[in-house]
Amino acid sequence: MAMRTTLRSRTTTRRAPRVLSLLGAGLLGLTLAGLPTPASAHGVAMEPGSRSYLCYKDMIASGNQTPSNPACAAAVAQTGTTPLYNWFGVLDSNGGGRTKGYIPDGELCSGGHNGPYNFSSYNAARSDWPTTHLTAGSTIQVKYSNWAAHPGKFDVYLTKDGWTPDQPLAWDDLTLTQTVNNPPQSGGAGSDGGNYYWDLQLPQGRTGKHMLFIHWIRSDSQENFYSCSDIAFDGGNGEVTGMKGGQLSAAELAEKAEKAGITADPVHAEHAEHAAAAGEAGLVASAEDSSTGYLPAATALSLTGAALVFGAGAVAQSRRRRREAGRNG
Repeated sequence: MAMRTTLRSRTTTRRAPRVLSLLGAGLLGLTLAGLPTPASAHGVAMEPGSRSYLCYKDMIASGNQTPSNPACAAAVAQTGTTPLYNWFGVLDSNGGGRTKGYIPDGELCSGGHNGPYNFSSYNAARSDWPTTHLTAGSTIQVKYSNWAAHPGKFDVYLTKDGWTPDQPLAWDDLTLTQTVNNPPQSGGAGSDGGNYYWDLQLPQGRTGKHMLFIHWIRSDSQENFYSCSDIAFDGGNGEVTGMKGGQLSAAELAEKAEKAGITADPVHAEHAEHAAAAGEAGLVASAEDSSTGYLPAATALSLTGAALVFGAGAVAQSRRRRREAGRNG
């Protein structure tokens, strides 16, 4: 009986370091799996420019944290500058191509508030958003940012006659005008000027202000992206009004941002990966915190604990092997 107890004790002693190592490795793996990862988020319309994109450009051109456009300035006053530094991030990780009945009327321009950033202020029904001027019946080239390239389709909607920008945008205000599958790209993904592009035939007979709404539906996941562009059919050729300095190229935008001391390339500021069930409050690290490069305290403690357990197991196992080698020698 005593011998059995001794054998059991030795077996348990030999197994303990291995168990500690496995436990530490498991904890480390689980902790790392939960860490926020760099998300080169995705895109919105650049031409005709979306509300978030043109307000971002206006903010940079203004040389400070407040856009010159009154609608953009009101949006920043309501939800801060974080959405603008992530102008490409109007998304829903669980969108799955759903439209009416899923995204409420009046919330189309924010994608139903289901993403990691608060774009709710960009739903505001007002007529003074930056506007792109176009000609009815003409063909334009749509450019849609490709911060991160994904396979899928773009559904392009245009408001019906009778809609005005001082009323909330509803699904019944829209007509599906075009669907484009996997359009070509220009420039690299994640670059200032990189984009998908395709031609869009505008309908005849339209006048006045309208909304161009684009719904990007990924084919390799449930993630969807949303874009609202204010346009006016008044004989224009793509001119943009309502923002400081007019239309700026990507290079000019970056140069102005650098001179103003503003970080104009938000992709380089890592932000939390938008998990399937994550809303703004449920992220592992918030968008505000993630640009600092620091880990949340709970995550850091978890990493430290896992590393200590793993290290203790490894040291104990190494000592046991040396003792066994000494006895055998």
